[in-house]
Amino acid sequence: MIKSMTGFGRSEYFSDDLNIIVEIKSLNSKHLDSMVKIPKVFSEKEIEVRNLLEKHLERGKIILSIDYQNKGMTNQPQVINEQLFKMYYKKLQGIARELSDEKAEIFRLALYLPDVIAPEITNDEDLKYWSLVEEKIGEAIKLCDDFRTQEGRTLAKDFIEYIKDIDRLLVLIDELDPERIEQIRLRIENNLKELIPDNEYDKNRFEQELIYYLEKMDMSEEKVRLKSHLDYFISELNSNKSNGKKLNFISQEIGREINTIGSKANYAPITRHVVLMKDSLEKVKEQLLNIL
Repeated sequence: MIKSMTGFGRSEYFSDDLNIIVEIKSLNSKHLDSMVKIPKVFSEKEIEVRNLLEKHLERGKIILSIDYQNKGMTNQPQVINEQLFKMYYKKLQGIARELSDEKAEIFRLALYLPDVIAPEITNDEDLKYWSLVEEKIGEAIKLCDDFRTQEGRTLAKDFIEYIKDIDRLLVLIDELDPERIEQIRLRIENNLKELIPDNEYDKNRFEQELIYYLEKMDMSEEKVRLKSHLDYFISELNSNKSNGKKLNFISQEIGREINTIGSKANYAPITRHVVLMKDSLEKVKEQLLNIL
């Protein structure tokens, strides 16, 4: 069972005193890349949240945001971040001078910029609600994981179709192979006759050299290995664990055998089938970038 790295989960809690909204978005990435937007009152819990994401979502670009409002703290004392206010004020002064706008209400603008005025942090009051916030995080993670699983089922159907296309083309190539060998033999023989009269070359030696050449052009091993890789890919799709990296390795092996068949074919009808195989495999590789 494969999982997509694309997912979304949202969990909410509303009461007379509290509003809690947790959202998780997940995109594809080679590694776990988590971005956590957490209220200041819970900043000490950030590492704990990141560990939860790593444990349950494993890999991908994860964006988690927590919107927390404690309406029971509306009369909470406000504090002014003086250092931040001064920085904003100086920046705005510089812009006003540059634009020759002396009437700009710089003081008021700076005062109401983000985080200049903020509630005084009261961890003790809010931390008692952490267990509820944590529960909502868990729900959002599960919903995101369920979303990934559903997307994975859709992708698995596509993979199966693409692999079946390659397998079907492999059967056609196998049917054309005897014809290919005969065409190569006739082409070499006709070319030789044009260059050397029949009575001027050793036919036994010619047959020996022809057999050696045809053995070099033989694709039997590549066809067997390709069939094995295709079956292995399907079996991994049906395994209990999603392993996008392993599927990617198998797809590379599939590509290697297809390329070798193409280089040995030397026969236009088979080459056309090889091109179609590569097209299907390219679609597989594109989708594998989004598999967990």
